[in-house]
Amino acid sequence: IRKRLLEYDDVMNKQRTVIYDKRRHALMGERIGMDITNIIWDRVVSILGNNDYEGCKERFLKLFFMECPFTEDEFNSISRDKLEESAFQKVMSGFKARLDGIAAEAMPVVKDIYENPDANFERILIPLTDMHMIYRMSFDLKECYDTQCQNIMRQFEKMIMLHNIDDNWKENLRQLDELRHSVQNSSYEQKDPLLIFKLESVKLWDAMINQMNDSVCTTLSRIRIFKDNTPIEQPVEVPQPQKREEPQYETHKQELNADGTAATPDNLPDAANRPRYNDPTAPKMPRIPIVNTKTPRPNDPCPCGSGLKFKNCHGKR
Repeated sequence: IRKRLLEYDDVMNKQRTVIYDKRRHALMGERIGMDITNIIWDRVVSILGNNDYEGCKERFLKLFFMECPFTEDEFNSISRDKLEESAFQKVMSGFKARLDGIAAEAMPVVKDIYENPDANFERILIPLTDMHMIYRMSFDLKECYDTQCQNIMRQFEKMIMLHNIDDNWKENLRQLDELRHSVQNSSYEQKDPLLIFKLESVKLWDAMINQMNDSVCTTLSRIRIFKDNTPIEQPVEVPQPQKREEPQYETHKQELNADGTAATPDNLPDAANRPRYNDPTAPKMPRIPIVNTKTPRPNDPCPCGSGLKFKNCHGKR
């Protein structure tokens, strides 16, 4: 059993090694630009390899928020390698132009605040939006001024990469755990469950990478500085299912005074004058014997307090 457990975990460990390398690169931020470039190239190749011209138009608009960078005649006449390179260069040029536009739009505000002698600020809050969500991110004011606001998109790319890696990896782990339990039934078909697990885990890995790359491209292609007139998709409020009301049962308890007499509205002490449970100086409350109205089970302790089981004490036949 331990040997098989290690073999199953080895499949997950190989995926874990790759995803942790991706996360480390995003966390350090040293090669974040190279990773984004590789993601864009992967998406361009995937679009051209899995779609016709109409499908390419739809995918380019959805992922990169741009029109298809080639015509239908070019799609049918130009070789696939040249078409991929041409589309990739146009997507990258549009992507860089969008980043430069954000930096140019934010720089005048950063410059006015930084050069104002009366303003003593160390950080600045810049709202960014992808027309679906608003990201309010804090940046170092001096760093923004020194880098001409180029650090804004670098930090945003880092945040988006980490967010997508974490969410998709947690979902992938959950699916692998479900797959591991479901493949055990393949033994009834005279098949090796471990082999089925390895094959299906590759499909889950490919689906996770595609989902991650699509989400990164969609967010970075639509990002802009949020303004009051920026259109934002309003979240739809999903009606919550009504909870079934549980029947309420009233319990009648008789409260006693400190001297053991029954408390009435006339002689009931105030809440401030009642003794606390943890107060050692408070008078002891009388113990009320518990009346057992239910017949104990044979192996339950006997209600008489002898310490024996009910079948060996008062439950003897």
